[in-house]
Amino acid sequence: MQVFQEPEKAQFLTGWQRIMGISMDSIIAGFEKCFPETGVNTYSGLSSMDTLRLISGKMAPFIRAMLESGEYNEFKPGMVLDIYQLLPEDYMKYIHGADCEIFYFITSDVTPEERFAIQKKYDTEKDYTFYKSDEELQEGAVYIVEQSIYIKEQCQKYGLPYFETAKDRERIFCRFLQNLNLKSNTL
Repeated sequence: MQVFQEPEKAQFLTGWQRIMGISMDSIIAGFEKCFPETGVNTYSGLSSMDTLRLISGKMAPFIRAMLESGEYNEFKPGMVLDIYQLLPEDYMKYIHGADCEIFYFITSDVTPEERFAIQKKYDTEKDYTFYKSDEELQEGAVYIVEQSIYIKEQCQKYGLPYFETAKDRERIFCRFLQNLNLKSNTL
């Protein structure tokens, strides 16, 4: 199983390789609505970083349980799990060692203003952010840059792969897909 942190990358990969894909945003929304006692809550009133830590800490053991069920690794090349809210520290604590690879796609090498411009450029009607106001997107850009910087530091600490997509986004993603394809052909 591969875990991605950027939805359009996961969507593209699942179509490209005909791999099963799961969006954890939908599962998180299900937890929020059906099982509020779990504490999974995107709108908990915490800071952006504290919300990320909270959800990551709760979703990582859930993902490990999914992996241990054996349902998701029956076929090769496996599946793609799209989750933004999984910190490297929680991946290492709960998931590392399972039949799972992780790849982080981040935008830590830009200002919030530049991140906002990237969002506007690539947003489509399929993205939940498409209908948000510019003010909401600008606020979100601040959070995304802050979180990306933190994730990059953690990836470096744990030796996990990350891809900076702020500049040369398409080239970086194409190179990633080529490397992934080469790797799958050697398995």
